[in-house]
Amino acid sequence: MFPVLLYYKFSSIENPQEFLAEHKAFCNSHGLKGRIYLSEEGINGTVSGTAEATEAYKKELCSKPGFEDTEFKEDLAERIPFAKLAVKIRPEIVTLKSPIDLDPNTEGGRRLRPHEWKAIMESGQDFVVIDARNNYESKVGHFEGAIKPDLKNFYDFPQWLDEVEDEIPKDKKVLMYCTGGIRCEKFSVLMKKKGWQDVNQLHGGILNYAKETGGAHFLGKCFVFDDRLVVPVNPEHEEPISHCEITGQPADTYLNCANMECNRLFICSEEGARLMEGACSEECKNHPFKRPFNPENAFAPFRKWYNYFGNEFKEREVSS
Repeated sequence: MFPVLLYYKFSSIENPQEFLAEHKAFCNSHGLKGRIYLSEEGINGTVSGTAEATEAYKKELCSKPGFEDTEFKEDLAERIPFAKLAVKIRPEIVTLKSPIDLDPNTEGGRRLRPHEWKAIMESGQDFVVIDARNNYESKVGHFEGAIKPDLKNFYDFPQWLDEVEDEIPKDKKVLMYCTGGIRCEKFSVLMKKKGWQDVNQLHGGILNYAKETGGAHFLGKCFVFDDRLVVPVNPEHEEPISHCEITGQPADTYLNCANMECNRLFICSEEGARLMEGACSEECKNHPFKRPFNPENAFAPFRKWYNYFGNEFKEREVSS
């Protein structure tokens, strides 16, 4: 089994380019694969490798000034769930494009530990739950009763918040969650600056919650940004909550359309994939630029992904 690390840290990086060169060299020397985003505001990444390599990575990052207390969420996979290593510099380590300056280190919502979140969910209090992820993520799994904004990108959330401002009372308790916690770090600040008073975020996100509480009150599975695509959260509710776009049967497997000019990410069962040869429509099935479809690769254990998974998936944010 191979450890999969998910982590972020808001801490100033004076020279991101220099940091990138050293960081990438270390990862390559230890055979680590994954995606790491750097900016002047910090680091956001997910990497995998041998147990020895991932332990060395944690020690290396925590040895950097300002990153000593970086928290790592850790999962296990049967194989390294990344094809390569990518280390990139971006304007933000998680892209919100807020029109307001945000400081997650000093201005965010109250961070609820998993047991605290679970206790509130079961308390009978009056609260609203917001899923701070994209629509293709919440489609395959979410907390009971959550508001799931129909948005394709995290940077669409500021506009969505303006649109629903009159629908969520400013004095109502707000609970928000995402995959690993980083999106809530910024979105909670934005909500507070917009006037919401009681803003709470799930510390460590869904993955940490699943590990510490067994995933109570979560339905379906959690979308992750590696070759596994979805992972279980709550053993009592692992059945798919979404449906195949081809056959209509319950499914939670994502595919990129086999038509290279389409590449649309869509939910598809094995039956639907075989029927349409990995395409999302008859038009794409008969398109001259359709890639060959191999169902044995597409539906292997852990929902192993195509070796050629498309740009729509590859360019998504780190699982956070």
